[in-house]
Amino acid sequence: METIIISVFVIGYLGIALEHPLKINKAATALLTGVVLWTLGVLLQNESDAHHFVAHLGHHLEEIAQILFFLLGAMTIVEVVDAHKGFDLITNQITTKSVAKLFWIVGFVTFFLSSVLDNLTTTIVMVYLLRKLVKDEELRWVFVSFVIIAANAGGAWSPIGDVTTTMLWIGGQISAANIVKTLIVPSLVCMIVPAMIFSFQNSKKKLSYQTISNEQQKKNEKVHGSTLMFFLGVGGLIFVPIFKTVTHLPPFMGMMISLAIVWVISEIIHRNKDDHEKHKFSAVHALQKIDAPSILFFLGILLAVAALQVLGILSHLASWLDTTIGNKDIIALFIGVLSAIIDNVPQVAAAIGMYPLATATINAEAFQFAMANSALIHEGSFFFQGKEYFLHDAKLWEAIAYTAGTGGSILIIGSAAGVAAMGLEGISFGWFLKKISWIAAAGFIAGYVVYLMIYPILAVH
Repeated sequence: METIIISVFVIGYLGIALEHPLKINKAATALLTGVVLWTLGVLLQNESDAHHFVAHLGHHLEEIAQILFFLLGAMTIVEVVDAHKGFDLITNQITTKSVAKLFWIVGFVTFFLSSVLDNLTTTIVMVYLLRKLVKDEELRWVFVSFVIIAANAGGAWSPIGDVTTTMLWIGGQISAANIVKTLIVPSLVCMIVPAMIFSFQNSKKKLSYQTISNEQQKKNEKVHGSTLMFFLGVGGLIFVPIFKTVTHLPPFMGMMISLAIVWVISEIIHRNKDDHEKHKFSAVHALQKIDAPSILFFLGILLAVAALQVLGILSHLASWLDTTIGNKDIIALFIGVLSAIIDNVPQVAAAIGMYPLATATINAEAFQFAMANSALIHEGSFFFQGKEYFLHDAKLWEAIAYTAGTGGSILIIGSAAGVAAMGLEGISFGWFLKKISWIAAAGFIAGYVVYLMIYPILAVH
C-alpha cells in the first residue's frame, strides 16, 4: 500500500515541479494528487478502519481552512492597497544614483516590506520600482535577483511574511514573538552578506534614470486615500499577531477583522463616486484579482501531505531521516537546500506531520510528561514511550522556518518570489544559476551559522 501511495505522491510532485514544460497549472496537479491520495487511502482500508480514516479528513480540513482563509484575507488587503497605489509611498522616496547605495536601500526596504506583506507581493512591488530606476537590463536582473533573496529572508522571521512561517505559527509550532526574536538577526545576515557582495561588485557604477512618459506620469498620479490605505493595510497585517496574542483566537480571525476594516474604509472613501469608478478600489474587485489558483494549490498540497501523515508514511520518513542523518540541525539544513528545487510549502507541511507536536491539546499525556520532567527536555524536544516529541518554539521549528523560507533563493525556481521575477523580467534559469546562486547560498549558510551560534543565548527552553 505504501508503495502505491508514495508513487502517486511522487508523480504528483513531479507534475508540480514540471509545471512549465508540461503546461499544466500546478494547482490542478496538486488538487488531483490530494484527492487521489485520500481516495486511495480510504479504498485500501478495511470497512472499520475506513470510517476512522475519513474522520481524520475533517480534522485536517479544519486546520487547512484556517491557513487558506488567512491567505485569502492577506492577499485581498494587499490588492486593495495596491489598487490605491499605496505602495508608491515607498517607491517614490528612492532617488539615489549610486548603484552600491541602491543595493542597500533596496535590500532593507524589501526585507522589512516582506515581513508584513508576503515575498511574492513584495517582489512584484520592487520589480515595478526597479523598472523606473534601473535602465540597463542585466543590472536590473541583478537587482531583481537580490530582491528575491531579500524578500525570502524578510519573510522567514515574520509570522505573516512567508507562508511556511505562517503555517508553523498557525499550527502552534512557533509563537510570533519568539520567531521574531530568534530569526531576525540570522535573516538579516542572509540579506546583508549578498548585499555586501553585490555592492562591492558594482561599487563604481552609476544609475541613469529612464525617462517617464506623460502617459506613465498620468498613471502614476496619486489616488485619493492612498496614504491612508497604505498605513491601514500594513497596520492591519501587523495587528494580526497582536490580536492572536491578546484574544487567543486563531490568526485567520484577526486577518478577517483587518480585511473588514480595510473594506469598510475603502467603501467610505469612495462613496461619492459612481459605481463603475468606485468598483476598481473596492475589496470586491480585489477579490477578483487575487491569485485564486495559489489558494487551490495550497489546498491540494496540504490535503496530499495530510493523507501521508494519516497513513503513517511521514512518521516512517522521520524515522529514516533520524537513522540516516540523525542531527536535527543537518535535517533542517537539508530541508532548506531541497526547497531550492522543491516547493517549500509541502516540505514544511511534511515536517509538521513527521515530527509530533506535544501540547496540552494535541498530545495531553506526552505534554504532561514533559512538564513533570523538564530536565529531560533538550532544545524543546523530549522522548516519551520511545517516541520524540517537540514542544512549542522548539529549535527544530525555528530552524525549519529559517531554512525553508530562505533556501529557495538559491535557485530562481525555488520560491514564489523567484518564479514571479522570472516571469516579469524574463530572467533565465542558467543566468541566475551562474551569476546569483553562489551569492544566495553564501547568505543562506551565513545566516544559518549565525542562528546556530545565537540559539543557546536566546533559547526559551
